[in-house]
Amino acid sequence: MHPYLALALAIASELAGTTALKYSDGFTNPLPSAVVLLGYLGAFYLLSLALQDLDLGLVYATWAAIGIVGSVGIGVALFEESLDLAGVVGVALVVVGVVVLNVFSEAYTPVH
Repeated sequence: MHPYLALALAIASELAGTTALKYSDGFTNPLPSAVVLLGYLGAFYLLSLALQDLDLGLVYATWAAIGIVGSVGIGVALFEESLDLAGVVGVALVVVGVVVLNVFSEAYTPVH
């Protein structure tokens, strides 16, 4: 599997698990609780595949940034959570940091 595909699927799996965690009601609701466990298990397995070919710093920064953006979006869309200007700026700064790391840093060698 291409490492960036594994990373994308790991992020999607983690977001599914995190969303289910909100629905699990403290792990008292069985179906969402199972989705949490499967989501995180799948996420870490897929993350391990991505790490076979990609640098840890690049992978973790990308995982964290997309996870933050995704979880904020899910919170707003599904759980009616609010997002003010400070929240938008904070999320934007995280994204900018990851873009700088991925595009401009010579410390990480991209996979072709």
